[in-house]
Amino acid sequence: MLPRTSQIENIRVKIASYSSVVQLGDSCIINSFSRALAVQRQADTFYGNEGNFGIHRVFSELIPLPIITENLTIRQHYLNPVIKVKNIDIIGVSSASLLHVGNTQHVSVEVRVKHVRQLLPRDEEPDTSLMIGDRKK
Repeated sequence: MLPRTSQIENIRVKIASYSSVVQLGDSCIINSFSRALAVQRQADTFYGNEGNFGIHRVFSELIPLPIITENLTIRQHYLNPVIKVKNIDIIGVSSASLLHVGNTQHVSVEVRVKHVRQLLPRDEEPDTSLMIGDRKK
């Protein structure tokens, strides 16, 4: 199989963050991994032990990869071995995402996110009698 060449006149990526990859050119292996613990709290309370990934099973579970049992036949015929693109405009590449222009052999991308909402019991609702702009008299 002959590799194809990618030609891009303009590429603009505004943000690339959190283990994301912007790869221009050929690569052999791309491995990208990101994990995040997103905690939303009703009250601004910090216990000092936030960010412990080990207590959440989602970060340690094995991800089962499907077994391909179908017979695959691939035929490729490139009349023109050049891919031409005028503009690529990306707002953001984030959380182990990948923007790759070129050929690659192996790509592995994994993202694990745990969302936690911590709400106060109903009898401990925060005092909202003084809203922003209100003043004690």
